[in-house]
Amino acid sequence: MRADHGLPFRNSLMIGGGTSATSPTGRLTLVCILGQNRKTRKLQDTYLVPLLPHFVVMALLLFSMGDAYAEGDPAKAFDQQQVVNTISALLNANYVSPELGRQAAEYIESRLAAGEYSKIPSAAGFADALTADLRSVTHDRHLTVVPDTGVTPPSSIEAAVAQNERAARQAARANYGFEKLEHLPGNVGYLDLRGFSPSEVGGPTAIAAMNFLGNSSAVIIDLRQNGGGEPSMIQLITSYFFVASVHLNDIYWREGNRTAQFWTLPYVPGKKMPEMPLYVLISSGTFSAAEEFAYNLKALKRATIIGETTGGGANPGDSFPVGSGFAVFISTGRAINPVTGSNWEGVGVIPDRAVSSKDALDEAYREALIQVESQAKDTEQRAEAAWASVTLEAKLHPIGLSLGAKRILVGGYGHSRVILEEDELYLVMQSGQRFRLIPLTHDTFALDGAEEPRLRFVTDRNGSVQKFVQLYTNGESDEVIRH
Repeated sequence: MRADHGLPFRNSLMIGGGTSATSPTGRLTLVCILGQNRKTRKLQDTYLVPLLPHFVVMALLLFSMGDAYAEGDPAKAFDQQQVVNTISALLNANYVSPELGRQAAEYIESRLAAGEYSKIPSAAGFADALTADLRSVTHDRHLTVVPDTGVTPPSSIEAAVAQNERAARQAARANYGFEKLEHLPGNVGYLDLRGFSPSEVGGPTAIAAMNFLGNSSAVIIDLRQNGGGEPSMIQLITSYFFVASVHLNDIYWREGNRTAQFWTLPYVPGKKMPEMPLYVLISSGTFSAAEEFAYNLKALKRATIIGETTGGGANPGDSFPVGSGFAVFISTGRAINPVTGSNWEGVGVIPDRAVSSKDALDEAYREALIQVESQAKDTEQRAEAAWASVTLEAKLHPIGLSLGAKRILVGGYGHSRVILEEDELYLVMQSGQRFRLIPLTHDTFALDGAEEPRLRFVTDRNGSVQKFVQLYTNGESDEVIRH
């Protein structure tokens, strides 16, 4: 199994490298996707480990590389010459661009010969230096050297299966990357997706999530904290947004000089959403497979991409043991988009709407509500979208009213009255129940703690308040006269 889109750098949204074990079919490939420790909120390593032919149990070995680096290396010797020689040989044999691989290998060999690494006593420091030097030649953020991770390779197939089962339970507790689903006011669906797990294990969760979104009027998929994963999950999720079979991406592999194609699936369980307005949120930390998801949809003009330019890692690959307690992640393939003929390597995915990562959700939600309102099939749907838009705008641009503007609203209205108390307006009902009035616009207020009604105060030409209109989410209203 290939590491189709794993990101192997520490202290970022994806981390890689690690250990390998031997299976009956030869070298075991480690595939990296995003994991997260929910207790500490520190980013973790996640590995997908296929151990047996036809036995596709995807193990997610969660451990903190960041913590290992912070605590320092165990006091043990390592052979710098052996490490450099092995990495050089692996680069020459496997790196997707043979010429760049050769140049990178020659560069670290020359640095070693010049004594540039001799004053680095720690494995972590040596790994960092090698990674920086290799990337200075290739500009490939997947290419990474890591020291001993502390994960012991399983000594037998039985031990490997047990390790797989434990890790699979951890993956399930992380919900396979599906962090949050929400139904936002205005009938906008929201998915916070932190990683693309293999569809073999995460498929049922993905299908449930997509069916949750299926009744929405617009969908937002949040990849701002997504560092990558498996193309099979990209394929599954994307298939819900197309009817016809669509060519999504190709991956060229140096080994065998072959190209693998990825198309949408002809069938997915549940409702497809080919006409659904779709928004994808990205950040500078969005990487690897998460970038592919956004890049594919942008190239196909199927989604609006909002946020920051992404990290720029389009070269999938494998993790290779180096010896002396080190491993190296080498890009052995290259993504090729069938529409652009290119990819996002080194440049990232450029958003359609460039906003800061922290503002991306608000911007997407605002655009989604405008789209829903303009495409509404009935007045009630249109009113619900408009209602949500007013709430959002008030959140983004809070209204400040002067004391004088508040005072003119004070008075009796039907069986209720509006009072001013400690610079706050309140609606007091006949029963004595009271609601703080929250300004949404200069004349419209929400009742704190109540979704509806809202109150819109109406003045005459002289600025004297005559009544308020009670507004409801379905577009209906009624008047209450001031006395």
